[in-house]
Amino acid sequence: MRIIRFIDDTNTIRFGHQLDADFADLLSDSPLLGGKPTGEHVTIQKLLCPIIPTAIYCIGLNYRKHAEETGAELPRWPVLFMKNPGAINHPGDPIVLPACSTGPEVDYECELAVVIGRAAKNVPESRALDYVLGYTVANDVSARRWQKHSGGGQWVRGKSFDSFCPFGPAIVTSTPRQSESSSAVLGSLADYIPDPQSLALRTTLNGDIMQDANTNDMIFTVAQLIAELSKDMTLLAGSILLTGTPSGVGVARNPPVFLQPGDTVTCSIQGLGELTNPVE
Repeated sequence: MRIIRFIDDTNTIRFGHQLDADFADLLSDSPLLGGKPTGEHVTIQKLLCPIIPTAIYCIGLNYRKHAEETGAELPRWPVLFMKNPGAINHPGDPIVLPACSTGPEVDYECELAVVIGRAAKNVPESRALDYVLGYTVANDVSARRWQKHSGGGQWVRGKSFDSFCPFGPAIVTSTPRQSESSSAVLGSLADYIPDPQSLALRTTLNGDIMQDANTNDMIFTVAQLIAELSKDMTLLAGSILLTGTPSGVGVARNPPVFLQPGDTVTCSIQGLGELTNPVE
């Protein structure tokens, strides 16, 4: 199922299973509350980020080639930081360069985002994916000077400016979902993701390819991340987990490439769709 949150033609925020660019099968409630398709087709006026996250967990340095391009050693444990939920941004809405930046420093980071479907604590790796509602595309927008030099060694500030967490356009479920009205599986094989470790990722900036990788380059798999992070720490339902970015980030290029007003950045992941945002 491709779960979206959207504004319909009555200016009401809805959840639905996306049928095409213009219509959705309305869900009876939030997917986190067990909402199911109602069979009522409604018009999509504007796509929103697919949920309001309970928390935003992020993993740094989780792709081998990204570690190589930054000259960093491979981590022994996942590198965890968080983004302020106030940084969430919708598909198509602008990434706003912060006024407190002292110069060009804002970077793109295409990431596979995992949506936690139910509270997870002390989850074994073998069962970790059972706690996943689905997956979506995220852009871990980063102000590099703030991240590296102005946060006292902490990354949160440089990762949490308003508009710095676009994600969407849809949550693609991890397993096929059953229709409420019948036992038929809703959606085609393209509407769910059975294996998050074999997905192609790509970032384009003004049409130029900047990142081109696959989740099989991850140092820690999605299942390993959930198992490790849930040790004595509850991952609440509705949390999203950004699983790291591959090589090709702007700060590692020679010369560096940072986002500028008028740019358009698109992050895409195989089976999940495209997330496009202009820059202001």
